[in-house]
Amino acid sequence: MIPTPDLSHLRSEDYKHIYEPAEDTFILLDALEEDADELRRSKPLVCLEVGSGSGCVSAFAGAILGPSTTLYLTTDINPYACRSTKATGNQNRVPIEPICASLTDPIHARLRHAVDILLFNPPYVPTETEEADEAQHEANIAGAWAGGRDGMEVTDLLLSQVESLLSKRGRFYLIAVKQNDIKGICDRMLRQYGLKGEVVLQRRAGREHLYVLRFTRQ
Repeated sequence: MIPTPDLSHLRSEDYKHIYEPAEDTFILLDALEEDADELRRSKPLVCLEVGSGSGCVSAFAGAILGPSTTLYLTTDINPYACRSTKATGNQNRVPIEPICASLTDPIHARLRHAVDILLFNPPYVPTETEEADEAQHEANIAGAWAGGRDGMEVTDLLLSQVESLLSKRGRFYLIAVKQNDIKGICDRMLRQYGLKGEVVLQRRAGREHLYVLRFTRQ
């Protein structure tokens, strides 16, 4: 069993500004651990996490892969999250390079068909569109959960970029909830982009039914 990354350097004050790892974080860690052997065998060159928050997920990916030549990149709109992600990488000896940006905007062209592991735990809670827009504009902690109409407005933006980011052997791991229409997401990604999606883990967490979806090229 791979231990959860050490987050002892983060304090309660930090979690007023960044998303504190919770059940959606941990189900993603569990999905990655289930795929650990395949991930290691694939010898990924680029691992990109969008919306890194505390940096817990990328640090866990680093623990799975161990010493390697993998480039660990993360993005987040929240500068506090970028600093926390860097600190978490240092704490866990994973060389994470955070970029303060919305989704993949400044690096998308450079990473065309180059990302071997793509990770996204998006803001998936259904809210008013205005609330999601304001959260993204203010670049604060609300941006970690306010997902707009059907909880999909931010996710949809990244879904349109996934095919152009993934390498031939690339894997995309996405957190979603039942209200996001799991089947609809998978059908759309297959129809529009030729990416096969499957549910690799699901569990109930309070009122939420969480899913981890994995997308690969056919």
